[in-house]
Amino acid sequence: MSARVPLDDDRFHDRCGLFGIFGHPEAANLTYLGLYALQHRGQESAGIVASDGGRLRVEKGMGLVHDVFDETRLMSLPGDVAMGHVRYSTAGDTVAANAQPYLIDCHRGPIAVGHNGNLVNAAVLRQQLESAGAIFQSGSDTEVILHLYARSHKERLEDALAASLSKVMGAFSLLFLTKDALVAARDPWGFRPLVLGRLDNAWIAASETCALDLIDADYVRDVEPGELVVIDRSGLRSFHPFPSEPKAQCIFEHVYFARPDSLVFGRNVLRSRLELGRQLAREAPADADMVVPIPDSGMGAALGYAEESGLPFQWGMIRNHYVGRTFIEPKQKVRSFGVKIKLNAVTEVLSGKRVVLIDDSIVRGTTSRKIVRMVREAGAREVHMRISSPPTTGPCYYGIDTPSREELIAATHTIDEIRGHIEADSLAYLSHEGMLKAVDDSLGGRHCTACFSGRYPVAVSQPDEWQLKLFSEAKQAVKA
Repeated sequence: MSARVPLDDDRFHDRCGLFGIFGHPEAANLTYLGLYALQHRGQESAGIVASDGGRLRVEKGMGLVHDVFDETRLMSLPGDVAMGHVRYSTAGDTVAANAQPYLIDCHRGPIAVGHNGNLVNAAVLRQQLESAGAIFQSGSDTEVILHLYARSHKERLEDALAASLSKVMGAFSLLFLTKDALVAARDPWGFRPLVLGRLDNAWIAASETCALDLIDADYVRDVEPGELVVIDRSGLRSFHPFPSEPKAQCIFEHVYFARPDSLVFGRNVLRSRLELGRQLAREAPADADMVVPIPDSGMGAALGYAEESGLPFQWGMIRNHYVGRTFIEPKQKVRSFGVKIKLNAVTEVLSGKRVVLIDDSIVRGTTSRKIVRMVREAGAREVHMRISSPPTTGPCYYGIDTPSREELIAATHTIDEIRGHIEADSLAYLSHEGMLKAVDDSLGGRHCTACFSGRYPVAVSQPDEWQLKLFSEAKQAVKA
């Protein structure tokens, strides 16, 4: 019998997507739609918690949004306030216990939380809490926040949350839901995005503006770095309880993670990707016949590269969008099957041509090599790889699933060695300066580029090697 094996996946993954709404009679249904728009931010689990003013109810499970929710489950979530979460694990195994939102009851009453990011001091705090008698139900760093909240002696909700969050370090965009309030919070560095919107009289908080667009809501503004926003029957109240820090917004949101139609950190993502491609063409031109994106991540940069270079943009590769995490491999082995089930080269387009392949990054190099081979087998005469970001040389500790430094090919090999490994005729990356220029941050004062530069805005303490261990365990769980 053919074996079920993991799908070949050599991409970075963002941790999570958040959506919350206050003051709408169809809160759960709109949250469900909002999560659909944010599905690209997490495909392992989905959950929604709703309040009818007297009780919090939660429904969540493993899988995509449409796998978890049907009409019956949504009808079990009454109320005009709701909050939802989609997850890709970077801390904690891929199991139901780690699906969010988390819902607890403590002396303050029930509260739910959803988190996008990663806390670099979670291991230290967890050890301290466990030593004081705390019992954890999951392997996620997010649960630490709930334990800190439950132990706070502050009376007001916003004060208790601010006191709890002042103890954590790292990246967090958070939504909290109580019986009568929706709270949004963002870390002082602003690593991960979070926006506010309006739909009639309802307030909305979401990871990206594409979730607002789907339900015809209006974008109002970003939740500011270091801001705590409380929405209740009295309206919206804003607080800035944390010390100010230099901005460190994740530049990979614009390079790869966010949807092209979203406004992230106040800037349209497609605009950024087009300019990344234009800048790449200026820095690394190629004597070729056409520009071909590696779909879908290379699309925007490839359009920009083609426009700047004057080379025609061609659909030389087609992606299958209906692929799960595993597949049943045939007994007769097929070369590069894991990649071919997702991508297929178009021989009629590529045969006899000199091709510029555009992608956003190279992680381990294994997938890139298979793609280059696939393009050659389709008849391409030359294959020139161009990457719309600098070489990735370090792991992310702030909410992106990245391999350890040793697994990142650019951390241990020269560009020419990588070119030889992926079997391309030429290889070039966008410069660090060119990337910053493309997102209108030429002085590097607004974005975190640690995975390219090695300059980490928030120090990672040695005990938090525990986090990297969890990253590895999570990936192994996916493969099991």
